Order: sequence, then C-alpha cells, then structure tokens
Amino acid sequence: MSGMAGTADGAAVRAARAVQLHLTGERTVPGVPEENYWFRRHEAAYRALVPLCADAVVLEAGCGEGYGAKMIAEVAERVIALDYDAECVRHVARAYPAVSPVRGNLAWLPLRDGSVDVVANLQVIEHLWDQHGFLRECLRVLRPGGLLLCTTPNRLTFTPDSDTPLNPYHTRELTAAELSDLLGEAGFAVRSLRGLHHGPGVRRLDDRYGGSIIEAQLDVVMGHLPGAAPWPDDLLADVAALTADDFVIRDEDIDASLDLIAVAVRR
Repeated sequence: MSGMAGTADGAAVRAARAVQLHLTGERTVPGVPEENYWFRRHEAAYRALVPLCADAVVLEAGCGEGYGAKMIAEVAERVIALDYDAECVRHVARAYPAVSPVRGNLAWLPLRDGSVDVVANLQVIEHLWDQHGFLRECLRVLRPGGLLLCTTPNRLTFTPDSDTPLNPYHTRELTAAELSDLLGEAGFAVRSLRGLHHGPGVRRLDDRYGGSIIEAQLDVVMGHLPGAAPWPDDLLADVAALTADDFVIRDEDIDASLDLIAVAVRR
C-alpha cells in the first residue's frame, strides 16, 4: 500500500514533479516526496535482486511505473516489461527506452514456453486472484533452471491478526510459510527466502513518531480530504530524506519482516 497526500495543491505539485504516471494511491512512483518511503522500500528489494538478472532475458510481470524494469535493464540482456494497464505500458515506452513494454494479462503470459531466464514479480502477487495459476505461467515461460524473483508484503506485519487484507487492492496476502508452500506447489524450488526490515535510521523515525513511521504517514493520508491541511513539514522532510540504504534485508526474523523476498528456481 502506498501513501499519498490529499491536497489540491499537493496534487498540482506532484503532477509537476512526476509527470511520469498518475498516482492511484497504490501504485508507487519515484520523484514524489509523499511516496518516498514506499518507493525506497521497494527500491531496496530491487537492488538486492537485480544482480541475479545479469546478462539474462528478464520478464517483469507487473511492471507498474517501470522504474524497476529500468534498474534491471542496466544489467540484463533484455527486459520485457508486462502490465495490464495501458497507461503504464505507454508511460514505460516513453520514459524507459531500454525496456520493451508489453500489455498483457498476468493470468496468461504472452510469451513462448521456456523463453526467458528470469521472471521478476515484485509487490504484485498479492493483487492476483489466481496466484497458483500465475506461478504456473511463470514456470511455463522460464527456461529450465530459470529464476523467479518474488516480493510481497508479509501478512503478519502488513495485516496482522486477519486473513482479510486491509488494503482494498490486495486479494490475498501471504506469510513466509504460505509463500514457500505456494511456490513449491507450483513446481518451484525455493532457493532463498528473506525479509526486508527497517534499518537503524527508519527505526529512529519509528520512535520519533510514536512507534511507527508507517502509521504516522497513514494518519495523514486517511485523515486529510482534498482541500485539507498538507503533510506536517517535519514528517514530510523525514519521509523525503529516506534512501534504499535505510532498509535492510536479512535471513533471520522473517516473520517480523515488512516484505518477503523469495528467489525460486524452475525445477
């Protein structure tokens, strides 16, 4: 889930700063201070996974704004950026010439069997109704030994104490054990499963804002309607100053992580 300020002035500023793509409240885009926490959190996961795409033909299944596909394209042989949203596909074509954008449905990937080395699927699977079917499609288009890179919010911290996502854009969120089982059932062997956490700098912000910088942002987002007061200056400055280095990825404490980061192999 991504936060966004709700003022009319803020919308105008965002449009001027980030002509790249319309904000939906869920799709994260770079260059917007109010979005920066979520963008940097996602960027940290990309940075950890991009080296696995070196010299590979990569499908990013659900590319969104395209910044991740661009990062992958810096090391890959080719990146096919697939998204169902026509606006996304047009934007990627304009903004990221090193990427090959394609419009398509993740329920049926418009690629030949065994045609790619890597499928990247970051912060997408939680949006899909048929997660198993999607993973079987990923298996189909991957070459033998190909990699699936998958990240998703950890249900235990994103929507604690409930199997029903609080985020209306999500259909089913997963725990680490559920993600591992889902990958195995689809025919993948899990090579690694790690968790993304707040680093020391973000933990200090958690302390500064009553225990959770996430909740502090959501309080602003949910509490302000168009025409209401903008973000508090201190909070916006703290959020805007975050970088991908403020998040850490590690093997331990996975159940306490914010996002799950899986690397799986086509058997």
